[in-house]
Amino acid sequence: MNVSGNLFVPKNLDRNATNPAMVVGHPMGAVKEQSANLYATKMAEQGFVTLSLDLSFRGEREGKPRNAVSPDIYAEDVSAAVDYLRTQTYVDKEAIGAIGICGSGSFVISAAKIDPRIKALATVSMYDMGAANRNGLRHSVTVEQRKDILAQAAQQRDMEFAGGQTEYTSGTPEELNDQSTAIDREFYDFYRTSRGHSPATTTHPTLTSNVKFMNFYPFADIETISPRPMLFIAGEQAHSREFSEEGYRLAGEPKELVIVPGAGHVDLYDRVNLIPFDKLTTFFQDNLGNPHTDEGER
Repeated sequence: MNVSGNLFVPKNLDRNATNPAMVVGHPMGAVKEQSANLYATKMAEQGFVTLSLDLSFRGEREGKPRNAVSPDIYAEDVSAAVDYLRTQTYVDKEAIGAIGICGSGSFVISAAKIDPRIKALATVSMYDMGAANRNGLRHSVTVEQRKDILAQAAQQRDMEFAGGQTEYTSGTPEELNDQSTAIDREFYDFYRTSRGHSPATTTHPTLTSNVKFMNFYPFADIETISPRPMLFIAGEQAHSREFSEEGYRLAGEPKELVIVPGAGHVDLYDRVNLIPFDKLTTFFQDNLGNPHTDEGER
């Protein structure tokens, strides 16, 4: 399957030199036009070569059924983007990093554990998609509830194999009502309004494939990424903050946790006044090197 991405190259980049680069992954259920392109643009403005990509089964990326979940393939998507960057003559093959937003935070970690070509990685508003599905936020899902979810998915597999209609689950609600939670409203304000809407996404994964996250453990062996550096960024008020804190706790050195005052989870998708781009810039400059420009080294 072909991976679709957007390549951002600074206008004043010295193409006769080799420069640091990075892959940028979008939030779970989204497409590259939602948040990932913003991060890729902002980091390109700092001189980095950046590549945002659509994860498999969504956006302009190939793969069927659409909106299927496959965390192993998501990690492969990240490595495929690294493959591409390493073929560009103006990219330093030994200075490629990754940024993962929301669910992609766990996918870039999964990729980095088995791909040592990723030399530095940052996560923003990370969701550990495995823990979120197995345990829920703040461990609110019981084992019995988990088994019920698995049973529903198994039953749906039988129905779809027999020709039944594909069913979808979770994701951002299409409409709000008086029963909608604060988290529902937070995601709705991004995905279902002009703020972040994209006709290329629904955010709803297929019911039968979403249970694959139950077998997804991105933090297992996370310490083996060391000594490659890791940066975890989360909003002070983010409902997902527990995942960044847990990833930071388990990671090996060097590592850093940055909590953004006053920020929620979705705020760090697109609120440029809250996203710490200065911190991301210094982190990647320190660990990948400074880009070269036609005006000299920055």
